Amino acid sequence: MNCAMDHYLDSFREFLLSERNYSPHTVKAYMTDVGEFVGVARQKKLIPGEGEEFDVRTLDEAPVRAYIGWLYTRNKKVSISRKLSSVRTFFEFLMKTGAVKLNLAKLVPTPRGEKRLPSFLTVDEVVKLLDTVSGNGALDARDTAILELLYSSGLRVSELAGADVGDVDLAGMTVKVLGKGRKERQVPVGSRAAEAVKKYLAHRLDMKPGGDQLFVNSRGGRLTVRSVDRIIKKRAIAAGIPKNVSPHVLRHS
Repeated sequence: MNCAMDHYLDSFREFLLSERNYSPHTVKAYMTDVGEFVGVARQKKLIPGEGEEFDVRTLDEAPVRAYIGWLYTRNKKVSISRKLSSVRTFFEFLMKTGAVKLNLAKLVPTPRGEKRLPSFLTVDEVVKLLDTVSGNGALDARDTAILELLYSSGLRVSELAGADVGDVDLAGMTVKVLGKGRKERQVPVGSRAAEAVKKYLAHRLDMKPGGDQLFVNSRGGRLTVRSVDRIIKKRAIAAGIPKNVSPHVLRHS
């Protein structure tokens, strides 16, 4: 069946939101990468232009190779693995819908020099990480809120550790933080993160907080940046993730 590539992009976005239930932050990252891939392929005349219908089964791996080459010319070697992973996920979606028979992006190997562990988590790894905090206690509720906030909002760990209860607007789904240069800003959070914070706040008083700090340690004090880092590393080990996982890695996933 002939369709415009834009149709597949719209369907892919809906698939990520509805069927995989990814956060808006994650969906935006996927769509940015895949949109960039399509843009480069169009520029190289390897796929039809916007709105032009074609049979997607006629594609070969040339657009993927062209995209990787384009990334190299832009000095984006560090991000090639992640971006290629996004394009592979897009083609997996096309396979599931029956639009194509092969994942063309998997026919193109990861470029040399990209074999080291990337500084990001795959979506499956994030799911495994969140599975380690599936309990009903206060600590699991706190750690779930931390993971969801870092993942869905892109908060810096220092901003997260410095947040107070009054900085959270659950109705508006935002967190007020002091960023670099002590500049105040409102950071939007996804619905999953907002729900996780809401559940944590229901347990927070059980931890006997000694102030207004949002995230409380076992002694009732404010969680430090180092403590958040230890929590994430501990959860990553429990999830069996063979990477050096840090708040920075989670933030950029």
